[in-house]
Amino acid sequence: MAYYSIFPEKDTTLYSHPDRIHMNAGRDEILELVEEKSTTGNTYYTSRILIKFDNQEIKDVIENKLSKIIDPNHTKVSLNLYAGENKSLTQGHIIEAYPLSQSFEEGLQRYSAIPPSTTTGSNQAANGATWVYRNENTSSAWPVTGFIPGINTGSYTTQPGGGIWYTGTDFRAEHSFYADDDLDLDLDVTTIVKKYSSSFYQTAAYPQGIPNNGFIIKKPTVTEEDGFGFGELQYFSSNTHTIYPPKLTFRWDDSSYSHSGTTLTSGDIFLALHNNKGEFQRKSKQRFRLTTRKRYPDRTFTTSSNYLETSYLPNTSYYSIRDAETDEVIIPFDTSYTKLSANSEGMYFDLWMEGFQPERYYKIMFRIDNNDGINIHDEDYFFKIVR
Repeated sequence: MAYYSIFPEKDTTLYSHPDRIHMNAGRDEILELVEEKSTTGNTYYTSRILIKFDNQEIKDVIENKLSKIIDPNHTKVSLNLYAGENKSLTQGHIIEAYPLSQSFEEGLQRYSAIPPSTTTGSNQAANGATWVYRNENTSSAWPVTGFIPGINTGSYTTQPGGGIWYTGTDFRAEHSFYADDDLDLDLDVTTIVKKYSSSFYQTAAYPQGIPNNGFIIKKPTVTEEDGFGFGELQYFSSNTHTIYPPKLTFRWDDSSYSHSGTTLTSGDIFLALHNNKGEFQRKSKQRFRLTTRKRYPDRTFTTSSNYLETSYLPNTSYYSIRDAETDEVIIPFDTSYTKLSANSEGMYFDLWMEGFQPERYYKIMFRIDNNDGINIHDEDYFFKIVR
């Protein structure tokens, strides 16, 4: 498999509104970017999202799937968040992600907690990260001054606080869209994760390597401080009860295409999937094989059945994985990263099952680009991931 996803170790939203600067939302099902209007006057207060993925899980992908190499020319790493309910949106949006230069604790509270999770007293910290503090320790406030130009920055003129992050082209990811577009986030964080890798394996320091403290997701500073509201963008958190938690997705080309058989470049093609046991343990890896041939073989004089001949799809053939219940695309037909492989035994592709959520059914589909055009094959092949 050339797609592999891991899920967050922790995430939370930080709110700069005066009523919520000491509120922890670490266990809330929703992460949100919102500008809230003050109860008096026309001041808008922004929010920011913090999210972190476990070091050991990132290392496992790098060591056991990528052979300790993250090459931006051949590997892509995406930070994906899935949109929930959105309100009063302006037309255009830009969302940024940066690596945090200090750590944070998720906390145990929720936005809707009764009584509210915000504490009393301006010098008190809630249980976990807030706009003011990185964790429950009141001595661990987010810096509001003393940033190093060209290295890190933070704060917010309207309400100081809200995180500290590395700056620069290699430390920034961006996703832009309009209100009528798909509002899911797909942030290319390849260069940032490569710097995590350099810190893991070469003990490299800034700027070649940085520790993994997680990401901060926010609106550009000019938007946060322009005095206008941009609406409310909500995303499912790691605590969601849906199939849409955030994830860090690694993509690479693991295909190998070599054979001496007949390549089917046109015509009605028959596909049959082998090695599908129907249920797979989440820690397993599976190689699926395909039998491919013309659905109606040419008439020839032969001493064996034409149906037994091993044929091959062109090297422009791909697989896709969908959630069987919702039809949500989990792995798309990606012409760079979901190519089918071929060897002397036929066509095949590999899947690491740990990149899927357990106790769900998934459907496998195929795409063949040949002389007849683009052909999608849905033969109702399903499998389930079990714990």
